Amino acid sequence: MTALRPDLAIIACEVREAARVLDVGCGDGQLMAALRDTKNVDARGLELDARDVATAVSRGLSVIQGDADTDLAAYPDGSFDYAILSQTLQTTKRPDLVLDHLVRIGREAFVSFPNFAHWRIRFAHMFGGRMPITEQLPHRWYDSPNIHHVTIDDFRSFLHDRHIQIEGQWFLSGNKPRNERFANLLAQHAVFQLRRK
Repeated sequence: MTALRPDLAIIACEVREAARVLDVGCGDGQLMAALRDTKNVDARGLELDARDVATAVSRGLSVIQGDADTDLAAYPDGSFDYAILSQTLQTTKRPDLVLDHLVRIGREAFVSFPNFAHWRIRFAHMFGGRMPITEQLPHRWYDSPNIHHVTIDDFRSFLHDRHIQIEGQWFLSGNKPRNERFANLLAQHAVFQLRRK
């Protein structure tokens, strides 16, 4: 088994044994396969890309093709122990509605995203005057799937306004953990564990 991406490794560590999980934007199912193989998790996936769906299904995973922006409304309240949205929030048309569904569908939710307030991005805007291309954000402005540039502080404010409780939070620079202090400036990625109050 290939090593999980750092944000997925955090999520995999926190998910309980034998939990029911919905992975929204599951890609090729790497996290789902790891949870199934190591924690006996009943994992279901929703993925937009048909090739990733085919790869996940070939791994023996229960994944359907669907869109987080339109298809989450069909899931009943509390139907999963965890609903997961990893590196997908910033690509959705209505991230506010997607998050509302996520905490409705799952008793708990995990959300990970790139932090667009990281100092390298700020530096590139201030001194280069152009959208940065980094290892974590490798796309150019016109071919990027990222349509909402969320920061850690934006996300925390959103959670407060929506009465969503933070159960856990982790910050990463590359694959290294970063302290909460100055995370909005220094962390490249964030992972939040959430629950509706």
